[in-house]
Formats: sequence, C-alpha cells, structure tokens
Amino acid sequence: MSSREDGRGKGLPDEMAQTRDSVRISPDVIGIVAGIAAQEVAGIAGMSGGIVDGIAQRLGRKDFSKGIKVTLEKETVSLDLAVVVDYGVKIMETARDLKEKVRTTVEEVTGLAVASIKVNVVGINLAREQAGDSPSQEDNGEP
Repeated sequence: MSSREDGRGKGLPDEMAQTRDSVRISPDVIGIVAGIAAQEVAGIAGMSGGIVDGIAQRLGRKDFSKGIKVTLEKETVSLDLAVVVDYGVKIMETARDLKEKVRTTVEEVTGLAVASIKVNVVGINLAREQAGDSPSQEDNGEP
C-alpha cells in the first residue's frame, strides 16, 4: 500500500487519509451563493423571505440567502427560490434565466450538483414602471 507524502496523514494508507479529510458546505453558504447569483439576473427585483426579512432589510441588514430554501443530500442540492420580478418582464423567460444562472453558479462555486430548482414568483415590483411615469425635464416642451 502507498502512503500519503504531503504531511497530512503521513504514514497512513491513501484510503485511510482520504476518509479522514472532508469538506462540508453549510446550506447557509449555498443559499448565499444562490442569492448573489439571483441578484445578477435581469428582471429579478429581489428575493422574498417574509415579514421578518423585510424588517431586517429596512434596518440595513442584507441577507443574501433570504427567500431561498436549501436541501442538501450527500453531494446534491435542491433549491426553492421565492422571488419578486419587475413589472413588464416575461416571467417564464426570467425564471428560466434565473434557474440557469443559479444552477451554473452554485455548481461552479461549490462543486455540488444541483438536482432541482423551483422558482416561486411571489410578487411584482412596480417601482420601475412608476418611476417612468413621472415627466422628465426633457418632456417639458422646452427646446
């Protein structure tokens, strides 16, 4: 039998050294990675985590894993995302883009396979549409 020569598990057979080494990724960390990826998708206004998260956000705390439920089994991850979309976007296309971005990012960053992603659209953000309704200085008729 060969033994490890890198100093960690020196003198132990390779099989024993490998069983002692481990890396565990917290579901909270996976949720943060997914939340950051979701913020990069056009048409996603934000994540929805309920009343308590809304209060925390108003107090200035940013919780990147808000609105994300992570289920971790062995080396696969399942994600449930509760999102708010911008008014006027094509919801199905935006959800598809969201799933693609989150899946790619989580798999690249963690090395874990994403088994499923469920997107729950729980609200629509009207802020952009309302901001566009106010007349700008260019629209005041002056040359």
